[in-house]
Amino acid sequence: MSFSRKPTFALRVLPVLVASLLAPALANAFAPFVVRDIQVNGIQRVDPGAVFSSLPVKVGESFSEEQAADAIQRLYATGFFSDVQIDTSTNVLIVNVKERPTIASVSFNGMREFDAKNIINSLAQVGFGEGRVFDRSMLERAEFELKQQYLSKGKYGVEITPIITPLPRNRVGVSFDIFEGGLAKIKEIRIVGTEAVSQGDLLDQMELTTSGMMTWYTGTDKYSREKLEGDMERIRSYYLNRGFLEYSAEAPQVSISPDRKDIFITLTIHEGQPYTLSSVKLAGDLLGLEDKIEPMVQQKEGEVFSSDKTSATVKSITEYLGGLGYAFANANPNPVLDRENHTADLTFYVDPGRRVYVRRIEVGGNVRTRDEVVRREMRQQEAAWYDSDAIKFSRDRIDRLGYFNEVDVNTKPVPGSPDQVDVNVDVKEKPTGLVNLGIGYGSTDKLMLSAGISQDNIFGSGNSLSLQVNTSKVNRAAVISHTNPFWTGDGISKTTSIYYRRTTPYQSNDGWGDYQNTAIGAGLNFGVPISEYDRVFMGVNFEHNKLSRLSQQYTPQAYQDYVKEYGEGTNTFIFNLGWSKDTRDSAIAPNKGSLTSLSADMGTMDLRYYMLRASHQHYIPLGRAYTLALNGAIDYGRSIGGKSFPVIKNVYAGGIGSVRGYEGASLGGRDILTGDYLGGSRRMIANAQLYLPFPGASRDRTLRWFVFADAGKVDNTSGGCPMGRPDRLSEDPCGWKYAAGLGLSWESPLGPLQLSYGRALRAKEGDDKQAFQFQIGTAF
Repeated sequence: MSFSRKPTFALRVLPVLVASLLAPALANAFAPFVVRDIQVNGIQRVDPGAVFSSLPVKVGESFSEEQAADAIQRLYATGFFSDVQIDTSTNVLIVNVKERPTIASVSFNGMREFDAKNIINSLAQVGFGEGRVFDRSMLERAEFELKQQYLSKGKYGVEITPIITPLPRNRVGVSFDIFEGGLAKIKEIRIVGTEAVSQGDLLDQMELTTSGMMTWYTGTDKYSREKLEGDMERIRSYYLNRGFLEYSAEAPQVSISPDRKDIFITLTIHEGQPYTLSSVKLAGDLLGLEDKIEPMVQQKEGEVFSSDKTSATVKSITEYLGGLGYAFANANPNPVLDRENHTADLTFYVDPGRRVYVRRIEVGGNVRTRDEVVRREMRQQEAAWYDSDAIKFSRDRIDRLGYFNEVDVNTKPVPGSPDQVDVNVDVKEKPTGLVNLGIGYGSTDKLMLSAGISQDNIFGSGNSLSLQVNTSKVNRAAVISHTNPFWTGDGISKTTSIYYRRTTPYQSNDGWGDYQNTAIGAGLNFGVPISEYDRVFMGVNFEHNKLSRLSQQYTPQAYQDYVKEYGEGTNTFIFNLGWSKDTRDSAIAPNKGSLTSLSADMGTMDLRYYMLRASHQHYIPLGRAYTLALNGAIDYGRSIGGKSFPVIKNVYAGGIGSVRGYEGASLGGRDILTGDYLGGSRRMIANAQLYLPFPGASRDRTLRWFVFADAGKVDNTSGGCPMGRPDRLSEDPCGWKYAAGLGLSWESPLGPLQLSYGRALRAKEGDDKQAFQFQIGTAF
């Protein structure tokens, strides 16, 4: 292919590398001449303009040897060509080039540690990828980048061999043959320079460890530069928190054994001496709020300097000023050291900056969920003064929706407007729809089948719709429900439901209890927000109950007595009223806050009774990764009008959700004829649960171990506790039951999952115990 421009001249220059500049030299000397025409030969994909723009001469201008050498050097520098020659003929400048091939494909053989797509994207960041010009230096850079990825994973024995395959149309395919090798593990961690603090205490601060009994699972013996940097920072914080203000550390020394299997880490630190505070003061622009800010200072005169208390003070002051609209407030601690006496004067310099307002709130990351679903949870408004408390509360409200795995709210200044900021709400959606088919077996329910479809965020509107069908030897149920959390613009929710439930209590020893209770009903309920945390609930359900398959021999005596008093069929309107307060930081995996609820149900028409319920969950963070969860619940029911409390409205306990370690629904009275579990009209439950981080699951905050202690009892408000059949009496069925154990909690794709192993404590004769239990759908 040839391109030409108008008149003059002739010459040939051969490119030669000159010194470190790699500049081409001329094979023959020639006298300067005026260029009559310029021709370019050999280009296929490169734009001719890229060649002409690199030439230091135009048609009609004089051309010399120096310009010829410069032209060749410039054309090589573009990276497009592997060979450049300049010829001349009758005052015509002829540029002959050979283009470098382009990369047609990039592939990997033997790669198991990484996803190929992610690595291809990583190599593209360093300029190596499909469609790019192939260059040996870029290939070496790509090989180096790929090796660095493996080194970051502790694969120090990796071997990478690039293979270049020529393809038609001046293209190449690049394939990397990879031998990943074994994983190098940490053999020794040595800390030099410790005097005031033991080496063992410092090793306890580190995430990285030497190989041990559980490191095959935790992976903490795998070297990572990022983890080591984090460990160095944790050690630094450990010293600063104990007053060692002159602490310093040298760069860590990391070496590897010749066989590339063992890694040795040496940390050299300089402790210095601990400093005691001789004074603690506030300075700067306090906005006349000294009386408000001074109580936030946690460091006191005479104490050893603590970085934790200092950081907490800074956080309290900046958050307080942020709540007043000072989005960029600073409180800078400045310790002045007296090295002779090892004391320090600590001054917090407060700079509130300018008060700002929010220009715009941007929502990102929501693919299905509509913007309005997120925005209606925001308590920070656009065109209003910035309020850090409102922004934090907004983040918690969005997280409590349960639609997102991650919620991040950050503030960015508006360029050119020092008194404006934008608030960006970035979310990561989780699947909120579920289609499930299940089969299981339990000692109480026997064979269990379930099917359902639900969507907690249908069409991204924030509404929920569900259809659930369950069947087992004991229970069958079908429920259709729909909830609109913003039925009105001010946040009144509406829930409508239709349900069918059939219960066949079953005595596991001999199959007695052959009867059925069928309930068919529909409900309409509303929730009214009365504050940011509080809601009032009210509604009504209509329910028809029908007892069938009754017999004097096999039907529990309690149900025979119920039929004599109320009849086999009943119709009831159940009115309900309740209140709840939710201050949890998350609905999925709460670490702090509480959930409190009070409710009352009142039955009218055929079944006249009331049931009062109260519950409280409290979450207390213990450090960075531990959470103590406390739960308490009370149910209290009585009949109205002189009749007995209807046994079909009894409450039950035992198993997950109440007292683990006991068989499901086994607490409370036993029928005197069949021995069936009867539950009772009163229930009290107490749980304490300590959540522990699951090793290796730092990316999934919902996966946690826990240890627990449970207590509960079920009895009757009218007194009396039937103890069962004469041949199978329970010594104390209505007394307090206790259990303790451990378990696993996970927000699985099928819903909240809990596995527990519990031991019944101080169990009585006749108690039905069950150590291992699991359930999907219980959040506490």
